[in-house]
Amino acid sequence: MDPAQQHMADKLDDEDYPAYTMGRAAEMLGTTPGFLRSLDEAKLIVPQRSAGGHRRYSRYQLRLAARARELLDQGMPLDAACRIIILEDQLAEALRLNNTQKAQDH
Repeated sequence: MDPAQQHMADKLDDEDYPAYTMGRAAEMLGTTPGFLRSLDEAKLIVPQRSAGGHRRYSRYQLRLAARARELLDQGMPLDAACRIIILEDQLAEALRLNNTQKAQDH
């Protein structure tokens, strides 16, 4: 694989790479662009912007948005859903770091 192809493959494997347009992200989530804008306004996910100013979402952001949709569908207010998702994400990161540290200690 030449370096340009490898670079593109690396981007596609990167869960933080902003590969999805708002329309595609909304379609994948089965929701509306307005829902994604509301998550941006709530600061749960802040998409990157293309050179033209269009929102671009990563796979990681889409997972957070999908979780928000689940909680909202269960009747939870947006602010509470955002707080739960942030705490879940912080816990997952702490567990990951703990497991990494344990592996290094052995």
